[in-house]
Amino acid sequence: MDGNGRWAKERGQDRVYGHYEGVLSVREIVDACGDLGIGYLTLYAFSTENWNRPKTEVDALMELLVSTIKREIIDLDKNDVRVHLIGDLDSLPPACRDEMDEARRVTADNKGLNLIIALSYSARREIVEAAKKLATAAAQGQLNPADINERLFEDSLETAGFPDPELMIRTSGEHRISNFLLYQLAYAELYFTPVHWPDFRKKHLYEALLNYQGRERRFGKISEQIQSNSGTHA
Repeated sequence: MDGNGRWAKERGQDRVYGHYEGVLSVREIVDACGDLGIGYLTLYAFSTENWNRPKTEVDALMELLVSTIKREIIDLDKNDVRVHLIGDLDSLPPACRDEMDEARRVTADNKGLNLIIALSYSARREIVEAAKKLATAAAQGQLNPADINERLFEDSLETAGFPDPELMIRTSGEHRISNFLLYQLAYAELYFTPVHWPDFRKKHLYEALLNYQGRERRFGKISEQIQSNSGTHA
């Protein structure tokens, strides 16, 4: 969800103003995904690198996260949205961590959209922690290193139990992944838009989805194989 600060500066406002406006986009995109029957939506809300931003901006972002969850939790629950969290949650301020835990608790039984919020998240850290977990199990004799495979590694990631993303959307014209779900995005389709996040609305989501639907996902196969399989299942 990139471009909040630039959006605000273009309007002569403080960067924090852009983050507040970006919440409106979050609300609209979450609602749209629920209406479309999308099962999983992951929002990259705050990276480990974002801690290096000016303290005033970081503090404002943490306060915004708390106030937003407090305000939105009733509607999220009413709309059958289940909240999940990934990232180094221990690094969050206690008030933010407590509010996020409450959101998870309140929505734990919901069966609609799974809303995964990445907070203080780093894909490199996640991969290293997964490797540590497997190495520890092997050192303690609980795991034969020869048995380690993709499934075991995936089960050691923070996203265990979630399907891999099919589409990654990055706003604001940046063309990079920025340490986001590096393992999980191996076969995702990437979509980049120049639209800043505070301006990103349902119509932009629909444009991204239509673009995605026009792509051929081959997973290492050739077009003829994909078309043949499609014919078989028609």
